[in-house]
Amino acid sequence: MEAVSRTAQWTAAARALETERDDRLFADPYARTVADTIGFTLLERYAGAGTVPFLAIRTTYLDRAITRAVTERALRQVVFLAAGMDTRFHRLDWPDGVTVYELDRPALLDAKAELLADEPDPAGRRRHTVAVDLTGDWTGPLKEAGWRAEEPTLWVVEGLLFFLPETAVRGLLATLAGLSGPGSVLLGDVISRAALENPLSRPFLTALADDGNPWLFGTEDPEQLLTECGWAVREVRQPGEEGADFGRWPYPVPPRDVPRLPRSFLFTCDLPAGEEDPS
Repeated sequence: MEAVSRTAQWTAAARALETERDDRLFADPYARTVADTIGFTLLERYAGAGTVPFLAIRTTYLDRAITRAVTERALRQVVFLAAGMDTRFHRLDWPDGVTVYELDRPALLDAKAELLADEPDPAGRRRHTVAVDLTGDWTGPLKEAGWRAEEPTLWVVEGLLFFLPETAVRGLLATLAGLSGPGSVLLGDVISRAALENPLSRPFLTALADDGNPWLFGTEDPEQLLTECGWAVREVRQPGEEGADFGRWPYPVPPRDVPRLPRSFLFTCDLPAGEEDPS
């Protein structure tokens, strides 16, 4: 599998550890399978302060936000960009009629299919895997898979943006806004620029870079970034804040006006009223 795809197994290993806790926040019975041995090896290699609790919080935050979007807002198109070893199609309780699109590189999708070959698809939902390179044309293959621009979409960009240069981040977020029908929702996460520059992060970041997975992008103002790219920000949360704690975050949360501190942000956005696909 390509180097950049192996991080998907690292995060799957963290989900497996959370699942095996007596006080687990979620149950992912597929996580250990898709993590495979390499996932736990990488989890140990990349281990650092807050890594495992953050991944548990991120998964829980997005699980709950996805569930709200498909139940309360009746969204029936769900697109996971850089889906990796995500197993939500199998493990979440989806309403009937949901179609899930998983976009990622061909080698990763092939490996995931092989690892989950013995797991039947749950009834009442559909999944389309779309083999693409997100730095190239992916909108055409997504449409060919059945996705419809005129219908609202739930977009999920989990664990993706920090791997991209800023121009690619802005281009992707703007493209999603331009493609979206009224009522669409965007969920995801991003880190601060300081997280890329903090000396305490250097061993972790060096290990990622050495493995071919460098982190490239961070922002101190995710609200401004998302707004400039065409989205209306509903909320941005740091781990440990209300709505993004879940009893897992072991550290104090410094105020946003304290500069030069590494941070992670979880966000929920809506398409602004009146925005729709110009085509």
